[in-house]
Amino acid sequence: MQDPLVLGAAAAGDAAELLDAIIRDGLVQVVFQPIVYLATGGLVGYEALVRGPSDSLLYSPVALFEQAAQRGVLAQLDRVCIAAVLREFARQQLPGTLFVNVIPDTLLGEHLPAAELLAMLAAAGVAPARVVLELTETRPHAGYRALCQVAAALRAGGLRLALDDLGEGFSNLRLWSELRPDLVKLDKYFVQQIHQDGLKLQFVRSLVDMARAAGAVLVAEGIEQPEELAVLRELGVVMGQGYLVARPVAQPPRHGNYLLPLPTAGKVGRQLPVARELLLDTPFLSDQSRCDEAYRLFADNPALFAVPVLRGQRPLALLSRHRVLETFAKPFNRELLAKKPCLALADMSPLVVAADTDIQTLSALAAADRRHLVNGFIIVEDGAYLGMGTGHELMRVISEMQLAAARYANPLTGLPGNVPISDEVARLLAGGQPFVVAYVDLDHFKPFNDHYGYGAGDDMIRLLGAILEAAVDPLLDFVGHIGGDDFVVLLQSCNWQQRLRQVLQQFDLSVPTLFLPPDRAAGGFEMADRDGRLRFFPLTSVSIGVLPVRPGCYASHYQVASAATSAKKSAKKQGGSVLFIDTAAIGTTLVHAVPVFE
Repeated sequence: MQDPLVLGAAAAGDAAELLDAIIRDGLVQVVFQPIVYLATGGLVGYEALVRGPSDSLLYSPVALFEQAAQRGVLAQLDRVCIAAVLREFARQQLPGTLFVNVIPDTLLGEHLPAAELLAMLAAAGVAPARVVLELTETRPHAGYRALCQVAAALRAGGLRLALDDLGEGFSNLRLWSELRPDLVKLDKYFVQQIHQDGLKLQFVRSLVDMARAAGAVLVAEGIEQPEELAVLRELGVVMGQGYLVARPVAQPPRHGNYLLPLPTAGKVGRQLPVARELLLDTPFLSDQSRCDEAYRLFADNPALFAVPVLRGQRPLALLSRHRVLETFAKPFNRELLAKKPCLALADMSPLVVAADTDIQTLSALAAADRRHLVNGFIIVEDGAYLGMGTGHELMRVISEMQLAAARYANPLTGLPGNVPISDEVARLLAGGQPFVVAYVDLDHFKPFNDHYGYGAGDDMIRLLGAILEAAVDPLLDFVGHIGGDDFVVLLQSCNWQQRLRQVLQQFDLSVPTLFLPPDRAAGGFEMADRDGRLRFFPLTSVSIGVLPVRPGCYASHYQVASAATSAKKSAKKQGGSVLFIDTAAIGTTLVHAVPVFE
């Protein structure tokens, strides 16, 4: 029997020889995985992925790049892969944006300086504006400053940058801060099973906020289940990829829209304006129209900002006023282009949205690429062209929504106040949806506020608001702040009792930290009551009165509010933190209270 060490050495030698051949002869295979807008399924572009030769030791990209790292030829392999990706993307004439993986040190060394990469793009006939470079390592060996200088040169050439696999380490968070990428790709670990993992959900919610603040677009990787997609949509993640959308293949479909599972039906949320309300009746051209027709259309209509190009009734591309008029203004271009198809001057990956797309989703899609705010977006119904919308009108509606939200939000917690709460209840009643109203109130809050001061009282109210927000399902439930220490939660989660009990438990575990050690040890404090008599007040607890609401039981939100108030009063008659469920509201005579620890 041959020595395993000898066999291992032979395999290593074969791998090294194969790697030399791959780099020398460009023997890599390229596959493409679509990246889409999560709200609509519209195509953003494709991430290019490389493989070694089929049925070889280095077919796996992990094995291929590990072997290159061991032999110190990562940059040489990286260059070969990028060249192969550009050739194949150009050969297939794929639409949309090309996402290309690159190791930062490849860009920093002599193997692929920025000028040479731009030259490779020009040779392949791929416009830099259509390319996003994904940085696949977290820490450049030459340092962040050097990489930022290279990034500036690449951006000046028209390229965009993405940070890959966010969440694998703290170093890529620093790279995000240093490099300010245009896109950030969320590692699949934080995407998979996000609907069953509250910590992952909170992490991604924070990253969405960070991305918005940094002006970056978040792209989720590894989406495999409809439930994951639903959570990502709700959190505001704009783009994504994964097996639920499409698997990587050598020749991907060229269509502009992918059929994704619909958003969760019946979720709680205010009725938002939709794209249909921004509709402008805009003329269009067919894919057989010529460039001179586009020029005349813009020249004769000074207010026309963009013109869609249709194939039948379906939008194919978008002509922008600026590009058409600027191109025709250059010497000889009018003569050269006049008879050519108008698609020669068109944007082949415009933003196309369904007429019922809500404004919040639409704004995220438009913000993902600035050209959509400038050129506008195409609105369709069942795939057929309806009209156009403008970035200006979109921003106006968003501003009005933000002003309305600020007007009716509680200033202490930022949660929706009385008006939005009433609107939610009225909407659910009108829709005939069963739901649960939980009226949440603090016990012995006024003595605490008087004893410790209003600043400590505000801290306790904010604590309760945060616990409520963390406990609910963001896809189905709604948290509102009536005022003071009163909150209302509207729930459609099937496990609402478990969620509310978690609120009680979490509050009882957290609230002692707001008391001084002597009071905490004593379980409360002494102070004068309203009559001036010294009285002992226990640590603050929380009472929740629950009103199940079935379709047809209540005529208005006023009746619901009255019944929920009665349930809260019954809860407050009990001692300590308690969950009181008014089961009389669902057809029985039993009314019971559930203490936090049974």
